[in-house]
Amino acid sequence: MELKLWGGRFTKQTDQLVHNFNASISFDQKFYKQDIDGSIAHVTMLAKQGILTDDERNTIIAALEDIKQEISEGKLEIPATYEDIHSFVEATLIERTGETGKKLHTGRSRNDQVALDMKLYTRDEIVECDSLLFDLLTVILNIMKENTETFMPGFTHLQKAQPLTLAHHFGAYFEMFKRDRSRLADIYKRMNTCPLGAGALAGTTYPLDRAYTAELLGFDGPTYNSMDSVSDRDYLIELLSALSTIMMHLSRFSEEIIIWNTNEYQFIELDDAYSTGSSIMPQKKNPDIAELVRGKTGRVYGALMSLLTTMKGLPLAYNKDMQEDKELTFDAIDTTKGCIKLFTGMIQTMKINKPAMAKSARNGFTNATDAADYLVKHGVPFRDAHGIIGQLVLYGIEHNKALDDFTLDEFKAICPVFEEDIYEAISLETCVNTRNTIGAPGTEAMRNVIALEQEYLDTNPVL
Repeated sequence: MELKLWGGRFTKQTDQLVHNFNASISFDQKFYKQDIDGSIAHVTMLAKQGILTDDERNTIIAALEDIKQEISEGKLEIPATYEDIHSFVEATLIERTGETGKKLHTGRSRNDQVALDMKLYTRDEIVECDSLLFDLLTVILNIMKENTETFMPGFTHLQKAQPLTLAHHFGAYFEMFKRDRSRLADIYKRMNTCPLGAGALAGTTYPLDRAYTAELLGFDGPTYNSMDSVSDRDYLIELLSALSTIMMHLSRFSEEIIIWNTNEYQFIELDDAYSTGSSIMPQKKNPDIAELVRGKTGRVYGALMSLLTTMKGLPLAYNKDMQEDKELTFDAIDTTKGCIKLFTGMIQTMKINKPAMAKSARNGFTNATDAADYLVKHGVPFRDAHGIIGQLVLYGIEHNKALDDFTLDEFKAICPVFEEDIYEAISLETCVNTRNTIGAPGTEAMRNVIALEQEYLDTNPVL
């Protein structure tokens, strides 16, 4: 039995091409569970208000629960002939319960039903994304704990700048993904109002208890304007923006993983399970997962721009254009979740080449700033010290020497202020561990931050 929810005033069938173009069943069947849960809450409220009898409520709920279970178990197929998931569920209900099932839609419109389903689905997906970010943060923090003394070069402009540790470098990404979780929590809180009962755009004459419906569905309360209720897609735009930011962070991290995995750097080695080979070059071990994460970022950006463009010219209230929100959002959510999960596994299993990192830091003049600070502490004005160290670096480049490898005579030839203690002053350990203000890479500072980050994870469980 196929049911259209609007066929009464029409005298001829919809053209098949029009039906195919208009239908959303191919993608909105994804939230069959949310659609049925919303209907169960709705009829529960209708019975409470005396609009339905208790027997009618019980009959409808029992049938809806059976439908939900059969779909989840694959026993009930959702045919493509239906316009949308709402018409399929209602038609199947009527088929099983007769006249009683026809009362399900009392006091609601497909507009507020769609708005509810999308909110319920989005809310569930935000929780899942938050859970995946929590797992990623846990892995990052574990790597930080194990690498507070793993020295490596820090970069600006992809040029070696100053020495730091892998713990400090990963800590930067911990902060990024922590902010991502905060954004998701903000969106969840802001969107957690229930649109059901708003009707098509102007409410209903039935004595609905919208606060009770909201409570049944775990919302903070009902929405306050029926027109906004059915036409609001702000929460999806916010979510797509947050997902885009997550993907941007993953992409930046992936770029560094790709660079670190090269033969030139050899800072890390990716596990075989997260690498691929070449069809022609047997020596290759490619970082395809990191590259795909980087590539899929543009796909999520595209969803955000597409929905912003769709919404920018729509008058109140509901317009069919809004149907375009679903495929975009579904794809962006699935893409982001998959990328977070794969990226987490990739960094959890990679090997860290500590000697290569330390060697790169020593050979890149990353301790040049500390050499300048040494001169300043010995009475040389900073601007003069800066010039002297520049001469030393030029000498080192010409003679293929790191500052650590200079003889004291070579130091003194450029500036007589240098003494034997210069070697201690420019060692990687000194350069890093004398930087112990909060947020700096020193071991003491990092251990304090790691304790704070662990406290954050312990006190901010998944939504």
